[in-house]
Amino acid sequence: MGPTSAIVLFAVIWFMTFFIILPLRLKTQGDVGTVVPGTHAGAPQEHHLKKKAIITTIISVLLWCIIAGIILTGTITVRDFDWFHRMAQPDL
Repeated sequence: MGPTSAIVLFAVIWFMTFFIILPLRLKTQGDVGTVVPGTHAGAPQEHHLKKKAIITTIISVLLWCIIAGIILTGTITVRDFDWFHRMAQPDL
């Protein structure tokens, strides 16, 4: 895995994790009961984006280390997903 692949892998993991964490512990204006005129009742009252971004980064680093380790050691390769045996056998 090259440096570009590692960065892309981290970015994908980070955004997937962020979109999972984003709605957790969310209080909407409708839940609190103070809807600002011109906004939707489902708009967040407090979003805590900085805290969620930090949590996302920590989780993403851990997941990236695990996934990059699996890729670099060859524990799981693309040949493990060749269920129909369409790939040529590697030269050993």
